[in-house]
Amino acid sequence: MQAFGRFLDVLDALRANCPWDKKQTNESLRPNTIEETYELCDAIIKNDTHDICKELGDVLLHICFYAKIAEEKEQFDVADVCDALTRKMITRHPHVYHPSQIDAKNPKPLPYVPKEAQESGDSGETKVSTVSQVLENWEQIKLKEKDGNKSVLSGVPDALPSLIKAYRIQDKARNVGFDWEDKEDVWKKVREELDELETELRKEDRENSTKELGDFLFSVINAARLYKLNPDNALEMTNRKFIDRFNYIEAHSIKIGKPLKEMTLAEMDKLWDEAKRVLKN
Repeated sequence: MQAFGRFLDVLDALRANCPWDKKQTNESLRPNTIEETYELCDAIIKNDTHDICKELGDVLLHICFYAKIAEEKEQFDVADVCDALTRKMITRHPHVYHPSQIDAKNPKPLPYVPKEAQESGDSGETKVSTVSQVLENWEQIKLKEKDGNKSVLSGVPDALPSLIKAYRIQDKARNVGFDWEDKEDVWKKVREELDELETELRKEDRENSTKELGDFLFSVINAARLYKLNPDNALEMTNRKFIDRFNYIEAHSIKIGKPLKEMTLAEMDKLWDEAKRVLKN
């Protein structure tokens, strides 16, 4: 808490005395916030502990900066952000917290279970034993909240990258029971969508091919989800693997003084296989 308080003091000083910090608005910070978030994601996928710590700090700065701007406008402050989050987490975890801790304007000290509840053995917990049950409860509770989501899918941000958005849409639908009963059945759908895509591609119908490509990708993402694989992480791993191997080819072409455009596909394929052996990825 001392470290957090010191950080907030520094932010206050910068906002008051630094020309750059003084002029920032929600709108001007937004692009940097997106960049900082992606930098954190990059550090996470690299499993770089040092950079994860550093980038978490950058994201925290932006969170508190938005709260500081709101405080200046007398809208809310960082304490309100923390209180609202605490209330939400308590409310959405009835399997952990006693009902008396829910619906409080100011969250009570945690953990907290009334003495009479302890004596009666009634903790107020909802019986939940699996992750899927927790997620199902989470979605149902969100729909009941006064300022919560008005529909199951309304909580999926429009600005999410398409691949992540598809996964989140499918995951939210699953939490209310809209999903395959047997995960192996998804492969029939994947093959069906691939056949439809190939049909439209042979017709050279660009518009319908685009639609069918979307359907095919959506079905593959669905398959990944059912097998508990994260398609965004998987694709990013492949992106990085391709970059490493292609950079190996490019470095070799520079070394021998032969531009990539002058190399044959067979020469590049040979170097590609060499990169696979050397880089082992």
